[in-house]
Amino acid sequence: MTIVLGLSAVIVAVGEDAPSVLTTRAPGAPAGLPFGPFDPAGDRTLELSLRRWVRDQTGFDIGYVEQLYTFGDRGREAPLPDAAGADRVISVGYLALTPERAALDQPGAAWADWYRFFPYEDWRGGRPALIDREIAPRLRKWAGADATRATRVRLAFALDGAPWNEERTLDRYELLYEAGLTPEAARDRARYRGSALEDTPAALGDPMTSDHRRILATAMSRLRGKLKYRPVVFELMPERFTLLHLQRVVEAISGLELHKQNFRRLLDRTGLVEGAGIFETRTGGRPAELFRFRRETLQERPVGGVHVPTPRT
Repeated sequence: MTIVLGLSAVIVAVGEDAPSVLTTRAPGAPAGLPFGPFDPAGDRTLELSLRRWVRDQTGFDIGYVEQLYTFGDRGREAPLPDAAGADRVISVGYLALTPERAALDQPGAAWADWYRFFPYEDWRGGRPALIDREIAPRLRKWAGADATRATRVRLAFALDGAPWNEERTLDRYELLYEAGLTPEAARDRARYRGSALEDTPAALGDPMTSDHRRILATAMSRLRGKLKYRPVVFELMPERFTLLHLQRVVEAISGLELHKQNFRRLLDRTGLVEGAGIFETRTGGRPAELFRFRRETLQERPVGGVHVPTPRT
């Protein structure tokens, strides 16, 4: 049996509109995440290998990197160009953050809004209509009289008064996959049975190659949770930024709208930002002070992240 050990990278950059992930696409195939093989003889560590081939494939160096999870479920790895002929593909997933969307010059490489793949995760404009119109009815039908399934559905998608938990992106995707409501589920089932591919509801999010949408969901859950207990958001910010820009980035990642004054009051308590004494003038508006991340706070005392409230459902 031939086993390939590869590295998958969820590379995130965030503007004020939405988080973007770096995707690659082979001709005629769905989008995927950057993927590269690990060379045990030539690569000293997994992370150095990741940084090397991301630089080779994209032309830019990634900054903050952390390991996510090891993915290797049988039946969920589609054939990949870097793993042709392998009986099994084991993928170590990484989350990488960069403060700007670098220019890409490789064929098939592009930045994509991560809400293309998970449209029901964006609550900045209120509860997405897709949940009650499409997702809830299909999941309730799948759950039937099974009380355990019904509870999972209610808690995952904030039904019947349950609160929305933005950190459960992976749970929601796994639930849709289990219920057969994702293109990846139909693809994997058809490949496993050796049958023709069934029709699936594409409106629940764009599909991705292999199990890359699962890896992306894992990264979204991790980053959304980490916002609250680590100042990781500043890895996505430029050296100087306005507080409104910072708030918009937090909103984009969490998929939630924040109260401006509450956000700034709680941010002041952390001591993580300080004014740079420079003002940005925007046409037609008041000058906005630019701030910087006070990185030395991390050496002075334990600090958390930024406050993200539970939305009203």
